[in-house]
Amino acid sequence: MKTLKITSILFLSFLLSLTLTQCESGRKLSNGMSVTGKVGEILVVCEQDIWNSGLQEALDSQLVKYILPYLPDVPTFQLTHRTPKHFTQGVRRFRNTLFLNIDPNHQGENGKIEKRLDVWARGQVVIDITGKDYNQLLDACVKGLGKVHKEFDDVSWRRLLKNFKQSRNNNLKKAVKKNFGIEMVLPSHSKLVTKRKNFYRIEFPASSRPIEFNGPGGTENPGTIFSGIMVYQYNFIDSSQFELKNLLMARDTMLRYNVPSEVEGMYMGTQYNPIVYPEANAIETIYKINGIETRGMFMFKGKPKHSTGGAYWDFHFLHPTRNKIICVSGYVDAPVTTTWTHPLREVQAILRSVKLAE
Repeated sequence: MKTLKITSILFLSFLLSLTLTQCESGRKLSNGMSVTGKVGEILVVCEQDIWNSGLQEALDSQLVKYILPYLPDVPTFQLTHRTPKHFTQGVRRFRNTLFLNIDPNHQGENGKIEKRLDVWARGQVVIDITGKDYNQLLDACVKGLGKVHKEFDDVSWRRLLKNFKQSRNNNLKKAVKKNFGIEMVLPSHSKLVTKRKNFYRIEFPASSRPIEFNGPGGTENPGTIFSGIMVYQYNFIDSSQFELKNLLMARDTMLRYNVPSEVEGMYMGTQYNPIVYPEANAIETIYKINGIETRGMFMFKGKPKHSTGGAYWDFHFLHPTRNKIICVSGYVDAPVTTTWTHPLREVQAILRSVKLAE
């Protein structure tokens, strides 16, 4: 057995009549030009004095946010600033772009928030926040950036889901469908490395992200990221099995017998340190499957002296015709000196794509 190396969204009204609308007149679909910028990045375009003002606190608190409970911290986004004067050439094609504008001619008691799609590149999302003066712009940001974050957050995994739908893993998908009665998207060149009656482990192609060394003489070296998806099932008895403690107990049992480390005598398990204790919440996939997702940290147990680990993200649900609890569990094993945002977004996209086999 191989061992493990370590769209357009409906808009809701904001409070106090502040609304986020889609501006169709701003849609200028490019001729196939691709977006630029990192997956976990938002380009903020505004004058320097606006960027340096107290408004930046609202941007940091409501747009950066963290995917919990991971260590090191995993931000949903990082912010990059450009002034309107420097918003030219390739910068225009940033996948996530936010304009902060002061327009003395703006009418109304509240600021305005609009979304534009595919403006300078295919797949691009541009959001404009406009106020008649600084105070109104600040007020609009304080009240509306939470919704803006949700827009950028949703489109981040939806872009990846769209890319994965184009990949070819037909034999692998057929095997998952037959054994578990589900379908889901997968990255190209994924491979099945563990195949048992109630447990599959699918490994994604290894990828590299830059490791950044700050300060004088700083350099960049590639940091290899290992990631994949595990799918397992067990008999459904009653609803108490969906309580967090019981989901974790079942997870640990499955991993102990199915995911050994390359170090003999060690196996994958869950970390229960209070700082990274697993969290759970109810979600629904894009195919209307309701279930419980959990996020936390894994570690290799058995020999504490050699213990290593990474991040995981699970989705558990009851299969309506098989009377089985199905778990689709993504894992990311990466150096702490490189960002985990992109590989965790990939896992998120796959979990949201789960549907019952037809």
